[in-house]
Amino acid sequence: MENLLKVIAQGLVEDPDAVNVTADEENEEGIIVYHLHVAQDDMGRVIGKQGRIAKAIRTIARSVAIRKNIKVMVEID
Repeated sequence: MENLLKVIAQGLVEDPDAVNVTADEENEEGIIVYHLHVAQDDMGRVIGKQGRIAKAIRTIARSVAIRKNIKVMVEID
C-alpha cells in the first residue's frame, strides 16, 4: 500500500524525491492510517481543485484495502 501511494504521488509532483509515506499501527477500530508527505510547493498538486485528486487517491487506497480485507485512511501532510 505504501508503494502504491508513493508511486501515485510521485507522478503528480514536481519534486518526487520529497514524497514519503508512513503508516501508523492499526488502531482500536482496525484502521491503518497512512500519512502522505510531499513538499510544501507540491501540496496543491496532490490535493487538486476542491480536493478531487486527494479524494481519488483515497478511493484507490480503499479499493485496494477491500481486496486485502483491511481498513485504511489516507492523510495528506
